[in-house]
Amino acid sequence: MAFPPGTVSAISNAWEVLVLFLIPVGGGIPAGVLLARSRNIVWPEMMFLYFISDVILACLFEPLMLAAISLGKHSHFLSKVAESLKAWTKKTATQYGASVGPFALIMIAFGADPMTGRTAALGAGHGFVTGWALAIAGDMLYFTVLMVSTLWLSQVLGDGTMVTLIILVGMMVVPILVRKIRDKLREGQPRPSPRN
Repeated sequence: MAFPPGTVSAISNAWEVLVLFLIPVGGGIPAGVLLARSRNIVWPEMMFLYFISDVILACLFEPLMLAAISLGKHSHFLSKVAESLKAWTKKTATQYGASVGPFALIMIAFGADPMTGRTAALGAGHGFVTGWALAIAGDMLYFTVLMVSTLWLSQVLGDGTMVTLIILVGMMVVPILVRKIRDKLREGQPRPSPRN
């Protein structure tokens, strides 16, 4: 069976980009975006490939998470870890509103990663489909921001290595700066006086 001309090359290019998107930490996103652009893969296709990487992650992470929960029922240490995770999720989610609703869960995935988002969604009572839908929505927002930033910086600088380094530094530094600014703004707000 013969494939149409260019099909094998297109599949190979898409596979290489998908593999980079599957890297859970580090420069997978900017490197994947730059590789995709160099292989003439347009942004909607990049987003689709990243979405596929999130679905693959969901299928790999969910059994591990459920196994850890099952083991936690028989381990004092793991049950303490689970309690700490629930408390952390509640504390983190309150930064986005009064309850652990869908928006807060999407923002947790946006601010951390889809695995943390899924874990938070599970703690809030969401099952596989809705939990991963919320986690992937947050991660897709994060990807979109990085994709646009990477493509724009690449046009400005023209150097893929420098763009990747700048994006990596930004991925680490910007959340810290946002947290510090948010904390400073909270310190400046007057606290309600206790009622007598």
